[in-house]
Amino acid sequence: MASSSRVYTLFFFFCVFAISSSIVASTSSAAADDKEHVLTLDHSNFSETISKHKFIVVEFYAPWCGHCKSLAPEYEKAASVLSSHDPPVSLAKVDANAEENKGLAEQFGIQGFPTIKILKNGGEVVQDYKGPREADGIVEYLKKQVGPASFEIATPEDASKLIDEKKVFVVGIFPTLSGEEYTNFTILADKLRSDYEFGHTTNAKLLPRGESTVTAPTVRLLKPFDELFVDFQKFDVETLEKFIEDSSIPLVTLFDQSPANQPFLVKYFESPNAKAMLFLDFGHEKIDSYKAQYTDVAGVYKGDGLNFLLGDLKASQAALQYFGLTEDQSPVLVVQSNTGLKFINSNVEVDQLAPWLKDYVDGKLKPFIKSEPIPETNDEPVKVVVANSLKDMVLESKKNILLEIYAPWCGHCKKLAPILEEVAVSFENDASVMIAKFDGSNNDIPSDTFEVQGYPTLYFRSSSGKVVPYEGNRTKEDIIEFIQKNREDETLTSTTAATSTEPGKDEL
Repeated sequence: MASSSRVYTLFFFFCVFAISSSIVASTSSAAADDKEHVLTLDHSNFSETISKHKFIVVEFYAPWCGHCKSLAPEYEKAASVLSSHDPPVSLAKVDANAEENKGLAEQFGIQGFPTIKILKNGGEVVQDYKGPREADGIVEYLKKQVGPASFEIATPEDASKLIDEKKVFVVGIFPTLSGEEYTNFTILADKLRSDYEFGHTTNAKLLPRGESTVTAPTVRLLKPFDELFVDFQKFDVETLEKFIEDSSIPLVTLFDQSPANQPFLVKYFESPNAKAMLFLDFGHEKIDSYKAQYTDVAGVYKGDGLNFLLGDLKASQAALQYFGLTEDQSPVLVVQSNTGLKFINSNVEVDQLAPWLKDYVDGKLKPFIKSEPIPETNDEPVKVVVANSLKDMVLESKKNILLEIYAPWCGHCKKLAPILEEVAVSFENDASVMIAKFDGSNNDIPSDTFEVQGYPTLYFRSSSGKVVPYEGNRTKEDIIEFIQKNREDETLTSTTAATSTEPGKDEL
């Protein structure tokens, strides 16, 4: 199975921000006229419509999604305003939950609703929309997206207008605004315009920081943290992109309740690097010592593909819950690898930070597995599996097992529960079949076996170890039919192996 480390990271990101921030949604109505300005697309007209637009915005939604319902009037209002922009900007929507549109959802990697994509040049370029979710913000964000990707800085006034001292700003310095380096810079600016603001100039003296007598083409990243600016002079587009992504993350990202830190937190969690996180009370009597030592360690290991975060307990409750930790375990140092493995050091002392992280980098630590306790009794029709019993009950079992990975708060899981109960009861007298459930929100999911993009997720593991996702209808009859079709009983397997002579046909 494909690794779900990205899902782990995104889920953690969601948990962390669920309490500390929220999406702005106003109650303003759509345009006064009855005309719908948002184009409705589906599998039949999507490609043809997209091919006719140099720039179009597409929302992938589900009719049952609450956030989609909140976005709808804002999206329509923005579409109305942008329809008269010069040039006009088209907004469209696709019901990605509809069966006939599932191929589009898969094509664009839709993992949640609503997801908004910006498509350029007839769909040749696809970018994530990362702007506001209210009408005025959508309008302003998209106006910038259809304008120049990089603005020229020709006067001190240009510089003061464009450069925000509290944000990351990328500026290209060129002897002349031409040549391969300048062309690659403009390509990069267009590619990353959703994430950063760009400018270019022929006069480095106009910039607030850095060497003013630059003669060679240079990319200067201005930032409100660490060394405040950094220069780079390699103009391969991929190399430039990596430089910007790496340099725009602070040496130590602060996770507190300040909105000013949110853009850097987003970059931190979006990074593919492993993540070190130290959570403690910012009022701790030794907070200065922890900060100083942690920053020193970050300077040593950041080049090893490890990004660092320092989180205040007040803002980190969801993170602690995600890792199965409690406040009395702080200060607690956590590392989450880029494959989803977790390593935890509770009640860590200042002088333990450096040696413990060295052991992680050297591969000497054993990963931490979050697990609920193994139930003392497990006699209900649907068996309870936890992380510490998953190996024995499922992964090394000789039974045919339908496993539901669920979350207690999930409405769809609650709806499915009585159906699975009925399925389990129907197999009560069949010792070779087991129906089981696994709480994915309170137990670590092995990413090398199960890919979970939402709850509930169903997998079937045959007695011989074949693991396949169940993607059929969630009715008792359909689930039972699937189990009967995919089960592998020992007697059937041995008989088939002894008698089957049909060429090219797999044994059961």
